[in-house]
Amino acid sequence: MGIILIEEDMLTTRRPLCRLAPCALATQLLCAAWPAQAEEPDQQLAQVSAFQKIEVTGHRNGDSGHAARTARSATRLDLSLRETPQSVSVLPRTLIEDLRLNSVQDLLQVAPGVNVERVETDRSYYTARGFEISNFQIDGTGLPFATGDQLGDLDTVMYERVEVLRGANGLTSFTGNPSATVNFVRKRPTRTLQAGVAATLGSWNKRRLEADVSGAFTAEGTLRGRVIVAGERGDSYLDRYSRDKQVAAGLLEAQLQPDTLLTFGVSLQDNRPQGVMWGALPMAYDDGTPTDYPRSASTAPSWAYWDTRDRQAFAELSHGFANGWRAKATLTRRTLSSDSELFYVYGTPNRTTGAGLSQWPSKYWHTERQTLADFALSGPFTLGGRKHEFVVGLNASRSENALRSSDPAVVPPVSERAVLDGSTPRPAFDGRVTGQADFTDERKSVFAVARWSLADGLALITGANATRAVSAGEQYREPHNYRLNKTNPYVGAVWDFDAHHSLYASHTGIFNPQGKLDQAGRVLPAIEGSSSEVGVKGEWLGGKLNGSVAVFRVKQDNTADGGNFDPATGRTYYVPTNATSTGYELELAGEVLPGWSLSTGFTQLRLKGDDGQDVRTHVPRRTLRLATSYKVPALRGLKVGGALKWQDDIRNGEVRQKAYAVADLMASYAFTPNLELSANLHNIGNTKALTSLQWAQSYYIEPRNGSVTLHWKY
Repeated sequence: MGIILIEEDMLTTRRPLCRLAPCALATQLLCAAWPAQAEEPDQQLAQVSAFQKIEVTGHRNGDSGHAARTARSATRLDLSLRETPQSVSVLPRTLIEDLRLNSVQDLLQVAPGVNVERVETDRSYYTARGFEISNFQIDGTGLPFATGDQLGDLDTVMYERVEVLRGANGLTSFTGNPSATVNFVRKRPTRTLQAGVAATLGSWNKRRLEADVSGAFTAEGTLRGRVIVAGERGDSYLDRYSRDKQVAAGLLEAQLQPDTLLTFGVSLQDNRPQGVMWGALPMAYDDGTPTDYPRSASTAPSWAYWDTRDRQAFAELSHGFANGWRAKATLTRRTLSSDSELFYVYGTPNRTTGAGLSQWPSKYWHTERQTLADFALSGPFTLGGRKHEFVVGLNASRSENALRSSDPAVVPPVSERAVLDGSTPRPAFDGRVTGQADFTDERKSVFAVARWSLADGLALITGANATRAVSAGEQYREPHNYRLNKTNPYVGAVWDFDAHHSLYASHTGIFNPQGKLDQAGRVLPAIEGSSSEVGVKGEWLGGKLNGSVAVFRVKQDNTADGGNFDPATGRTYYVPTNATSTGYELELAGEVLPGWSLSTGFTQLRLKGDDGQDVRTHVPRRTLRLATSYKVPALRGLKVGGALKWQDDIRNGEVRQKAYAVADLMASYAFTPNLELSANLHNIGNTKALTSLQWAQSYYIEPRNGSVTLHWKY
């Protein structure tokens, strides 16, 4: 859903109204992008869940700290953090800019309870509470990716904040997933002129430039626009790897009536990396001893690339009625396409000779087009002398997927030395199609939820979601067909037992069709199960500081596990696994003292199969996330801070990664209210660790590195 920002500069007329010149840029971007959008619609990066309107009260650009004072999520009801019967973390713009978290992978690594699985340089998975996060949304709407993973280096420049709702989310969306939902909240046009430009220089020849201009076309502020652009290039600590990323977005808001708002927006992101890894380094020699390569080691030759393009267009209409009810409709069109020439290595090398490895080069084309329509009607009603809230809605989607691969006819063995020095020559891809997929997924869902005010300080939330999911087509010569119907209930309760604390509980079902294949090439059965959570939430210092303690239990069947490569078919296959996750989470976020902001969370869990044995051992059982900043009162304009990410040991078979921590530092100085210089140092301890053990291959996290940024704003 939408975001409403109440800013200090919206409550004053000290700044002049926007002239036509800065906003003309928005018009030009929209006019230029929209025709292209019509030809190649936009795919979405978000997925399915139940976020609703978010209302933030604070300073421009999130100056209130590393946590929002209020956030309303999870059920499309008008709920604050404390009123929501699930765990919710908010990552505001201030945190993004303080720590220079310009990619989604970097941002989610500081989110409490979230683990980022960087399986390759340009493909990542995410987990929470032991299970894969498959639901990503933009402004509360979205669809799961057909492949379940995030391709490319998704940029954060277009978003005002990111919300992470942990626990199942099937109430007001197509499907339920027990891990988390990540909701990206777009920046929106402002009534007054505001602009910003930031330039960054960093290690490994990193160069980044971004600009953001927003304002009104009319003196009344009824027509507003915003333009956001960013570009980033650089090499890497990894041998032969480099990135080239371009981002552009434009939005227009028209206040048709005092209670009617029409919004249009388009966005485009292009990633053109070179020397990308497909798969990663072997983790063991043929005698069973672990490998230990330099941090810069990569299996990718310089000719390998994986270009991705993400286009998106949306239209949104909201209207408020005199009786307090509100209707909102959103139409989104998105296309995610990729073109790649990749090089995969598998096997176990001999420690002495380096023999024992095989190669699998391949050329891929993939396009996923998604169309999503969402409508919701919400408002208050009176029953039994008390005021309650109700939301009803429906959504429908269509996702079209096409994939082609071309593999060379002859693939000779390759030595460890040739892999590490990148000397493997590019094969002659002859254009013949050796693998393909063409399938369409359609989902329709209707939901309803009510918040019953049973007594002062006591609320009960009940609801249900009925979903019909249909798929038809072919994936690697195997049928990709299913026709499923499922209704998931939801119940939650919140009791304010004093002025600052609430006790809550929630329970919901899990249902999520998936597109991953087993070794025989068949689509895995839909994920099913249940999710329960109880906890206590606190709110102090006038809402500036929020904390929570949550205990959860999740039962999930048919989880796709493994990610094993089959050289006979050239496909990655998965094994359905039943698992139960139990554990607890602690979180504290907000302004601890004047000028001191803190966001921290600790998670501990157990993951057991039906036989009581540990499963998904690549998922860390304990994680700690911390981010903080402090405005030094003795030196006006100086801010210092940092972040800490810690996880305990993980394993995949005989391969183990010991517990490790990565610490980052930042410092910024505002020379004037408009000009700021900041410096960031990452991995200050120069920790060497593997990025992930989700697969039987991995590579190393980046060593110590730094950047400086000059930021001007108006």
